[in-house]
Amino acid sequence: MLATVAGAGALLWAGQSTRTADAERAGASVIEERLELVTATGVHAFDIEVATTPEQQARGLMFRTELAENKGMLFPYSEPRELTMWMRNTYIPLDMVFIRADGTVHRIEAQTVPFSERTIGSQGAVTAVLEIAGGVAARLGLKPGDTVRHAHFGTSAQR
Repeated sequence: MLATVAGAGALLWAGQSTRTADAERAGASVIEERLELVTATGVHAFDIEVATTPEQQARGLMFRTELAENKGMLFPYSEPRELTMWMRNTYIPLDMVFIRADGTVHRIEAQTVPFSERTIGSQGAVTAVLEIAGGVAARLGLKPGDTVRHAHFGTSAQR
């Protein structure tokens, strides 16, 4: 995935973080944290990789051949902005969840097409994008206005 932004800043994260096996295989040094999606069907926990550097954000989930349904990657930004993503070198369909600064879902681009270079925009100012396995957002009933719990949004996921 590629996030096109001006001056993406790194964020500091509280709590203990670990490198994931997927991240190591992908050659990235990203941290893993807990995130929750709160929908009408309940609270759904994910173990996510957090891509904080421009290099990690440019690589995203490229070259991965699988993504478990409870895994994902968060692309956090310090200031609200219009974000643009794509699927270059991405082997699996993803759901891209564009998230506002307050942790509410702004929009979802479901079942993105692997290897596509079509740009996918946030269509409004957001501070993060969450990428999860294609079809998971629909299965969970995730929709705009639902809540995302994570330290980036000033909320914490329960362990």
